[in-house]
This record gives sequence, C-alpha cells and structure tokens, in this order.
Amino acid sequence: MKFRYLPLLALTVASCSQADKSASTGAEAGDRRFDAFKGQFIEALWKHNPDAAMYAGYHKYDSLLVIPDAARRQQDAAFNRQYLAAMSKFSLDSLSPNNQIDLRLLRNELRASLWYADTFKNWQWNPASYNLGASVGDLLNGRHFRLDRRLRNISDKISNAPAYYAAARANINNPTREHTELAMKQNAGGLAVFGAALADSVRKSGLTEQEKKTLTERIASTRQAVQGYIAFLKNDVLPAGKFRSFRIGRELYNQKFAYDIQAHSTADEIYQEAVKHKAELLHDMGRRAARLYPKYFPGQKAPADSLALITAVVNQLTLKHAPREGFVDAVKRQIPTLVAFVNDKKLLTQDPSQPLVVRETPLYMRGSGAGASVSAPGPYDKGADTYYNVEPIPAEWTAAQAESYLREYNDYTLQILNIHEAIPGHYTQLVYANRSPSLVKSIFGNGAMIEGWAVYAERMMLENGYGNNSDEMWLLWDKWNMRVTLNTVIDHMIQVDNASENEVVTLLRRDGFQEEAEARGKWLRATLSQVQLSSYFTGYTEIYALREELKQKQGKDFDLKSFHEKFLSYGSAPVKYIRELMLPQ
Repeated sequence: MKFRYLPLLALTVASCSQADKSASTGAEAGDRRFDAFKGQFIEALWKHNPDAAMYAGYHKYDSLLVIPDAARRQQDAAFNRQYLAAMSKFSLDSLSPNNQIDLRLLRNELRASLWYADTFKNWQWNPASYNLGASVGDLLNGRHFRLDRRLRNISDKISNAPAYYAAARANINNPTREHTELAMKQNAGGLAVFGAALADSVRKSGLTEQEKKTLTERIASTRQAVQGYIAFLKNDVLPAGKFRSFRIGRELYNQKFAYDIQAHSTADEIYQEAVKHKAELLHDMGRRAARLYPKYFPGQKAPADSLALITAVVNQLTLKHAPREGFVDAVKRQIPTLVAFVNDKKLLTQDPSQPLVVRETPLYMRGSGAGASVSAPGPYDKGADTYYNVEPIPAEWTAAQAESYLREYNDYTLQILNIHEAIPGHYTQLVYANRSPSLVKSIFGNGAMIEGWAVYAERMMLENGYGNNSDEMWLLWDKWNMRVTLNTVIDHMIQVDNASENEVVTLLRRDGFQEEAEARGKWLRATLSQVQLSSYFTGYTEIYALREELKQKQGKDFDLKSFHEKFLSYGSAPVKYIRELMLPQ
C-alpha cells in the first residue's frame, strides 16, 4: 500500500479516471491533514522544550529555562501521551511515503522519550545531564539575534539557575562514578562561559545600566549555583561511594538500540556482523602490509605472524604526524584539499555559501573522549556557521601521552578524520539535511544514518582515488575502519557481556592496532555512552549495501553523484526508511 501513489501519479499523465482522481485526492487530503498536524506539533514541542528548539536553530523561546524536577517529568509524560494519541488517528495507508516516514519518526521519538524517563531513568544516574554552560555558551556565541537581545535572553534564562541546579541535586540517586566525574569536569568548563567573555559582552552592549546590573548579578548567582553543584558532587556524592555500574545490561541495551538506531537488524545481529567484518579487515590489512614491508624495511625478513607484520608497518606509517602545538592548524590546512577533490571528481554538489569554521573544542564540551566533533546549525538557522570542534592536546599530558595521541591521528589518518567530520562527511550531510523539505527528518536526525554517512564517505573518497590508491592510505583506512567495527564489538562487550578495561584495551591494541591513549580514551567513552558507538558501523553497512544494490539494479545507468544527492535529500532519516524510498517494492 505504501507506494501505490507513485504508479497512480504516472497514470494521470496519460488518462485520469474518476477512480484515480478519488484515490489521489484521498492521499493528498491525508498529507494535508498530517502536514498541518506536524506544524502544530513541532511548534508545541519547541515551546515545551526550549533548549531543543535552540539547538535546532529556533530561537523564539531562548529566554526560557526548564527546571528538571518531578513536576516537569509529569508534564513531559502528559505531552508525549497526548501527541501519541493524536498520531494514532493517522494511518500509514493514508499518507505518502515521505509522510509515512515522518509519522514513524515522530512515534519513535515520543515512545523513546517515555522510555528514557520511565525505564532508563538517566536523569537519576547521570549528573552530566545538567550543565547550563552548554546552552548559554551557544546563545552567547550565536548570531541569530543582535548581542543585546541575546544577552536579555541569557539574563532571563539564568535567573532560574539556582532552581535548575537544586532540581539537579534532588534528582541524583545512585549515579555512576564515571558520569559524576564527567559532570564535575564539564560544569567546571561551563564556568568559563560565565566568565570574562560574557562580562566583557555585557559591558560593551547597549543594555541599560539597570539591565547590566541585573545580568551581572544573575551571572554571579549562576556561577555560585554551578560551583555549588560541583561541590555537591565532589563533597557529598563521591565520598558517599554509592554508585551503580555504568553497564546497562542486555535488556536495556537491546531496547535502547531499537529506539536510537532504528535499523533493520537487532543489536545482537549487528554485533555478529561486526565480528565477521573484523576478520575481513584483518585479512586485507595483512595483504597490504606484506606489500609495504619491503619498502619500509628493506633487506629485512617479514614477521611470519600476520598481526606482528601489520603492527610493524602501521607503526612505521604513524611516525608521520603533526607537531603537538600544530594539531588544530593541521586540520585547518586540509579542508580546502577535500573541497577541491569532491568538486573535481563530481562526487556531489557542495554549497560554498555555508561556512565551516574549524575551532578548538569549547571547554564545556571537553572530557567525553571524543577528540573531534561537528556542531551544525539547525534547519531554522541554515546560514549560521558550522563548527568543526578539534580538541587540542591537553596541556597536562606528558610528552609520551601526546606522542601516542598524535601517532593515532597521523598524517594519513588525520585526512580520513577530516573526511569523516567535515567534507564530504558530517558537515556536508548536515548542510543537505537542513535543505530537506521535511522538518521532521532534519530535527529528529537518526544517529546511525548521520554517523554511517561519515564512515561511508571515507571509503567512497578512497574508492574514487583520494590518496592515489596507495597501500599506505588504504592500510590506515582499514585500521580506521577497524576502529568503527570494534566500536560495535566493544560496545556490546562492555554493556552486555561485562568485559573489563583490560580485555577491551587489549583487543583494541592487538586487533585494532590502536595507540594506548586512543584505547584508554575509547574505554572512557564506552563507559559514558551506550549504543552510540554501534551507530557508525550499523549506518555504514546499511548505506553501502543500498548503494551496491542500486548499482546492480541500474547497471550502466547508475550515477554516483545522483545517488549521493538523492540519498542526502531525504534528511537524516533512518537508512531503512530511505531505502524504502529509493528501492520501492
């Protein structure tokens, strides 16, 4: 029933019977009703959740701060159930394929929200959920309004900071040690938002003297509230030692995977597929390392053991890397090369009017174990800058720690990282997502599709000649792709199978050929998140499989650029739904 409207549309070109008109009119009527509903729902959602609105680029409610207390959770539940009931009045058969996907996405979002609050309960055990520095930092750095208006919004928002952190303290019950320590670090970083830069902005602004006085007092009160929360975690929560495990177990893991990933496969199936892919990558790495060994070790006998052979070659290649103080600059220098390659190879159409700004990761975003990330504007704020956040080498790291990290992000791998995060990876995909006619697909972006596209982009670039098809580049891409694959493996091992830090680090170092710093950082990240590490491999394998199936069906008519642009035109929808649109049954 899903795709019956497509052949009907084709028939109307030649001759349109009364029955055809009725069916088409019925579908259009269903879509009109649903489109109107979506508009009402999204507006209600933004008013209900102003921080989500802000991150989407919708700034009507920037001045509002939600107090995360029990009454608010009751309001959330009522909101979710009200709109789920309203959505039950729409049947999939009455909607076009695009709107069918939107309905599924909205239902999943609301059901997931209820599950997170009632079953997962991370509001209880994750103290890092509470950090005003993150949202206020984005308001201060934004360009959506003139400075004076942004400052007035900040003033109104932080007027309730003491109540916000009081609710956070009341919520904390049997937290994990790992999330408690992260909350302390990120809130300490968030204090910088309420420091000299904000004070300087207030002084230079056009606010009245009374407004400046009020805002200055509120900043001081907010700093006191943040410091009080950090002190509560440090002096009350940590010494008490009442911590739950960061591991969520099989049942919660499988449920979270279903809500977050929205894949055809189950969590267990994806885990098994990753284990199989790991073996395939090791085989390819062995072949390439065998070809490279005489080049880098002339006259020496190659190790008989495949892992030792690969390790020797990889260790040689990773000696080439940026200097400690020049890591962020090295990222910046590579971006124009990637832009030129995508244009020359006609891989997809880029929009030069959309700015990409490479910056050091803000302090309030550091500490989660992610060395690089992208902060993109939402669909309402399409002209705003996209930030490529690159975490500089921490000043407190020893020379050995820094060298380990830089070898992991060596000259070859750094290029692959930039493809993934920037062009044509996350940055490019999110520019396309903001153009999608469906706000729902842009707003409720599927993490597996987003991460999967970035991983697919890496392989696709190399397939089209980036790196001159050298064994060096392909070997280190294999190593990089092994990381994606092992992300899925260790995510399952840690959260479901109770693997120890030693077991995980050993696996990452032996089969993943990772540096010590990278392996330890991944363990940290895996203790702070669940399922997200599996999104890369899941999305990548689904996108690659879709492309290969289309190539087989279309034969010589297949066009890579057309595939990319059509795939990206659907916004950040789950790959299984994009597949339905691109491969109608």
